[in-house]
Amino acid sequence: MADTQQVDARAERKVSRLAHQISAFAKAHGGAEGQVAYIGERGARIVLVGEDGGWGDLVAPTYAIAEQAVQKAGITVHESFDGEFAAKVKTGSYEWKRMAGIQLGG
Repeated sequence: MADTQQVDARAERKVSRLAHQISAFAKAHGGAEGQVAYIGERGARIVLVGEDGGWGDLVAPTYAIAEQAVQKAGITVHESFDGEFAAKVKTGSYEWKRMAGIQLGG
């Protein structure tokens, strides 16, 4: 029983930390929307897009923790990363150079 309570407390702390980071991102970017994607044994990726077009991501140890964190942060969550949501992302010269480098083998 003690092990279950310890795991639950640890998970709740992780949810709180992620929710705090999501809220901080949203505050810095005039609001935010997100999408949660399962990435296998590694857990789940939370992709965040700010109202100003800034973007970032976080990794949660489980999909359930990621879902709880975005819910606790109170952001809009999308089912997939496409359409109008993806169009909100603004990329800079760094991203374009990085993408070109990948295409050119660099």
